[in-house]
Amino acid sequence: MPPRKKRAARVPSKRSRKTSPRVPTFLFRWRQRLLWSFLFSLGIFTLYVVYLDHQVRSQFEGKRWAIPARVYARPLELYQGKVLSISQLERYLDLMGYRIEYRPKEAGSYSRDGGHFVIYSRGFQFWDGVEPKRLIEVILDKQGVVSLTDQASHTAIDLLRLEPMHIGGIYPSHKEDRILIKLSQAPMNLLKTLILVEDRRFYEHHGIDPRAVGRALWANLRAGRTIQGGSTLTQQLVKNFFLSNERTLWRKLNEAIMSVLLEIHYQKNEILEAYLNEIYLGQDGGRAIHGFGLASQFYFDKNVEKLNLSEIATLVALIRGPNYYHPQKAPKRLLARRNLILEELADKKIIQPWQARLASQKGLGIQSNNHRGANYYPAFIELVRRQLRTEYDEKDLQSEGLRIFTTLDPWIQDQAEKALQNTATQLDSIAKKSAALQGAVLVSSTTDGEIYAMVGDRKPHAAGFNRALDAVRPVGSLIKPAIYLTALLRRHEYSPATMLDDETIRLMGQDKKTWIPDNYDHISHGKVPLFEALTHSYNLATVHLGLQVGFESIQKTLQRLGVEREIPSYPSMLLGAVGMSPLDVMQMYHTYATGGFHSPLRSIQSVMTADGKPLQRFPLQVKQVVNGTYIHQLNMMLRRVVTNGTAHQLAGWMQKNTIVAGKTGTTNDLRDSWFAGFSGSHLAVVWMGDDQNRPTGLTGSQGAMRVWANLFKNIDTQDLSLADQPGLEYADIDYTNGLLVDKACQRAVRMPFFPGQAPTKVSECH
Repeated sequence: MPPRKKRAARVPSKRSRKTSPRVPTFLFRWRQRLLWSFLFSLGIFTLYVVYLDHQVRSQFEGKRWAIPARVYARPLELYQGKVLSISQLERYLDLMGYRIEYRPKEAGSYSRDGGHFVIYSRGFQFWDGVEPKRLIEVILDKQGVVSLTDQASHTAIDLLRLEPMHIGGIYPSHKEDRILIKLSQAPMNLLKTLILVEDRRFYEHHGIDPRAVGRALWANLRAGRTIQGGSTLTQQLVKNFFLSNERTLWRKLNEAIMSVLLEIHYQKNEILEAYLNEIYLGQDGGRAIHGFGLASQFYFDKNVEKLNLSEIATLVALIRGPNYYHPQKAPKRLLARRNLILEELADKKIIQPWQARLASQKGLGIQSNNHRGANYYPAFIELVRRQLRTEYDEKDLQSEGLRIFTTLDPWIQDQAEKALQNTATQLDSIAKKSAALQGAVLVSSTTDGEIYAMVGDRKPHAAGFNRALDAVRPVGSLIKPAIYLTALLRRHEYSPATMLDDETIRLMGQDKKTWIPDNYDHISHGKVPLFEALTHSYNLATVHLGLQVGFESIQKTLQRLGVEREIPSYPSMLLGAVGMSPLDVMQMYHTYATGGFHSPLRSIQSVMTADGKPLQRFPLQVKQVVNGTYIHQLNMMLRRVVTNGTAHQLAGWMQKNTIVAGKTGTTNDLRDSWFAGFSGSHLAVVWMGDDQNRPTGLTGSQGAMRVWANLFKNIDTQDLSLADQPGLEYADIDYTNGLLVDKACQRAVRMPFFPGQAPTKVSECH
């Protein structure tokens, strides 16, 4: 049989082939959209992470903190023979935060037994070298410093320069302040305590600690409220350094991502060091205290390396809430948390139980005298800031950590503040009830133009309107010496004995109305000698003299004296209808006090970089603008103002026989009270008035001069030298008629003249 043919395999038709169920089109599209959405979201998230990564690295690797400029007062220099009272030295030490102890054992402390001081000074790097810390014996008597001895070497010291008082800073807008430290400077106990209390697994996690989060979540659920946080040190750093304190899910997400990124790029010790410098630990007025470097000085007046176990636990306790555990507002609460931390350190065998017990028995030890606000002398700091702006960019002042050494004398500043506050309080009952009495005080050196003190408010430590710089008020009779000097400069026409008309005069004012000036006593004195007209500040005689010498000549004189403001050319200017600030007045009177030499008033001695390198000195600039013989003639008259004229009460108020010269100033309706006066070493300008320009009822002698007197009787100042000048001749003049008179005559006044100036006629003495 032939072989049977194989049957061809039957191919099923398309109709009969079994097929899987088709996916509905809408479901396929939904999955596709979901995939694309996921990929798009992933891309956006990746880009966002890249953006955050850039933020983390750029900020963390760049300049991490804006370090404000630190401003210092002038240092106290001690040497044998220096005039210094026991109370002065004690006040200086108190202002600089020195602690009084039975036996000084560390820097920043002292003991006192009568006039015998033992001072453990702090070391300090000045612009011209380093002053080491050392134990010094200082002996004072009623005259001043008797001896200085180094206790270590038992050798005499020629000069001791104590570290300057830190008086404030020039801060960025967020008012953060810190002293940067390195990780190696932090005590090991501080690092161990910090990690134990804030992040036990710091060296194990990668920015986020799931265990800590879970532990905190469970504790909070059990308590029904938030009692514990799960943030790591890295997260806390990220929140403070990069983010805000707002409690939102978005902020927490950013915090988590950035924490991981920070841990990826940087080592643990770098993160820990940044944390030590960034953490917020309290508030000092408008200044935020950041970092352990500044906190250790602010709370305990010592460097972070010197912190003991109790102090370390106190600072770590503050991290949880500086306001909640505020040392002044809640000392018991802070003490309890500190002791709890000490117990925990002992439980974890980081310290011995006996160490914990010993540390727990101590008080908080907070140094309260360090709490003075961001700027203890806001008026003076503002002057420093303005003068620095001419040399430095504002951003550099707020961020480069410059060290500014100023001319401020803490003792004189202290006395200026007390003089204004106490005198204003006494005058409140005398001044018109409708006025709110305010004031300003400026004190400078008469030799080099350094400003020793500036008060811009009756509440001197409150930042606000700085009247010493910005209260531009009519100066009244303070302008008169410039008019009389203008006349004296024409020595062939005028001398101290030239007779002036003190008679009524009618003039056309600026407003085209008739101006009729009058004397304060409403009496015309007829003919009076030039020196006597200034002595008693006669308005009518001054107007006659001013019209004779001319407005233009007076304006030029004022410019030579250092006045930069525009001076009007109308008659009332002659009686002080000229707006000036107390600083303007001081610049003008400084030229009188220096014998005709112009020196720009200075508040800064030098500037250093943050690492102690000298950056700039502000040397003395002197230019003679008026011959000293003319100034001597004028100062003899200003001296007579104090002894016999409008300021004759000054000697009695000062309670010591100091030779000074000065001038009172009073404006219309008794709105402004001025006094500018100087000794051989100090010049001071005082203004009193009402900010709303209401009458105070006080003349220059009744108001401002009282402040001046109360200031000068409490500072050590030298007599004004009025010794006979070569090239001048001296004669006794009758103050009633300007003629020569016998020196035994009660009307005799000794005055200086250029050769040929003195009168030749003789007056009879009755």
